[in-house]
Amino acid sequence: MHGEAIAIVNLNSTPFDVAEYDEQIKRTLPFYEEMYQQIVDVVKALGMPAFRWLDVGCGTGKMARIVRSHFDLKKMVCVDVNGEMVQRAKKSFDDERLEFLQCDVRELPYQEMFDIVTAVQVNHYFQRQERMAVARKCFAALKEDGIYLSFENFAPESSEGKMLYFERWKQFQIAHGKSEEEAVSHIRRYGQDYFPMTIGESVRLLKDCGFSMVEIFWVSYMQVGILARK
Repeated sequence: MHGEAIAIVNLNSTPFDVAEYDEQIKRTLPFYEEMYQQIVDVVKALGMPAFRWLDVGCGTGKMARIVRSHFDLKKMVCVDVNGEMVQRAKKSFDDERLEFLQCDVRELPYQEMFDIVTAVQVNHYFQRQERMAVARKCFAALKEDGIYLSFENFAPESSEGKMLYFERWKQFQIAHGKSEEEAVSHIRRYGQDYFPMTIGESVRLLKDCGFSMVEIFWVSYMQVGILARK
């Protein structure tokens, strides 16, 4: 699932409201909606024809809703490790082109099936070796010349930069309705519940996995958008 929401929403609460779930993430992540718009813009700019799409860490199915509204979709598979989330997301759709699967991204079974793979706020939850395994699974799932689009939290290059980024992120959360205690608690998860790399390290990791092209297409606060081509 979209990891930023793991500590925000109790999936066992009743009733479960998909819209409220996404609203909670928007109060935590700067430019959350913009991340999805950036993916749409990149795919449109590449001029890709009808395609098969894999979304890992699909959460509420937000990526699926956006893809359906913008593209000529052949097939989309949405994967999340949380079975309850998968079932609830699945109930939001009535479209034979969409498939929802409970699966750990480190165990993806696909080989050269997809034109596009997306991972929004997923990769930073893995330590380096696990992240390498995840990236290789995504690489394997892509057809030749397919593209991989990810958003993830990144590690600043310096301690001074980290403190500046933390303060900006804290102020964003407070401005969007969180208490200072809630904002600080979320930021303290850095290095404990998720494990960001510098942007340069993330780029090198993808190249080491075999991607022929890796580019940064978006950066804000402590989040980065990365495009890679198989």
